[in-house]
Amino acid sequence: MTHGQTDIVTGAFSYSGSVIAGQLLAAGHQVRTLTGHPEQAPAGTPVTAWPLDFADPAGLEQAMRGAHTLYNTYWVRFAHGRIDHAAAVASSGILFRAAAAAGIRRIVHVSITHADPESPYPYFRGKAAVEEHLASTGVSHAIVRPAVLFGGNDVLVNNIAWLLRRLPVFGIGDGGEYRLRPIHVDDLARLMVGLGASTETTVTDAVGPESLTFRELVTAIRAAVGSRALLVPVPGGLLPVLSRGLGLVLRDTLLTPDEYRAMAAGLADSPGPATGTTVFTDWVAAHGPELGARYASELDRHFRTRPGTAAR
Repeated sequence: MTHGQTDIVTGAFSYSGSVIAGQLLAAGHQVRTLTGHPEQAPAGTPVTAWPLDFADPAGLEQAMRGAHTLYNTYWVRFAHGRIDHAAAVASSGILFRAAAAAGIRRIVHVSITHADPESPYPYFRGKAAVEEHLASTGVSHAIVRPAVLFGGNDVLVNNIAWLLRRLPVFGIGDGGEYRLRPIHVDDLARLMVGLGASTETTVTDAVGPESLTFRELVTAIRAAVGSRALLVPVPGGLLPVLSRGLGLVLRDTLLTPDEYRAMAAGLADSPGPATGTTVFTDWVAAHGPELGARYASELDRHFRTRPGTAAR
């Protein structure tokens, strides 16, 4: 990695992208972002913002000219309006082709654990298709595959905490014995920035040092926030229905049926070695007072401001 080089980060004003950008800036790099929300640029930011407009490949190419590495976090968590996983796959292909045309020398891309072209779940199938698009560019690249992120302004852990603070009962699908390997967003960013300095083409599961069941994860959050909510096993088929009902009240999407089924099938776990150092249960215990203080709306973050783009 060269001091002073220019790098591109998709979604540098969003969740993981902002952490990646922060680490690059701290290392003395210049950072440009491709974003669907340029109006969210913080006042005085040193990050230069360009539109993440997939209808304008020439504009994307222009935005990336002269840069060395593209750190890509672009994706959509679930289908909404006219944007679905198939559309996100096509958009990712446009982005990668524009990067190659611009002379980008390295791409570090966020995928998902167990990305599989034969997966029954559009999210995992789509992520595998994006990896294929990336490989077809011929650009040196690294793929990181996280499952669950925590820390910073994350949605999942924060909203579990928010619900535990307010509900007398918290439903856990099928007892919650399926396992997860969460990684702190700072650890993910460090991994990605380190891979940006390499020239080797790699695929790495981005996972923390702790494997825990979903029930253990919720129990740790409940203890950290001082909740007395009862953790009640709920039939797996009923949980998405209950989540949808809560979502209607909150005007948000809490959990989709596919997200639950994939988690229950073990796709948020990994047998790989830890690539992060932050222990989830230790981190939660230290941050309990601030967890769940406010609800984090997925739809507000990614769709209501300007439909069509999102970043992990």
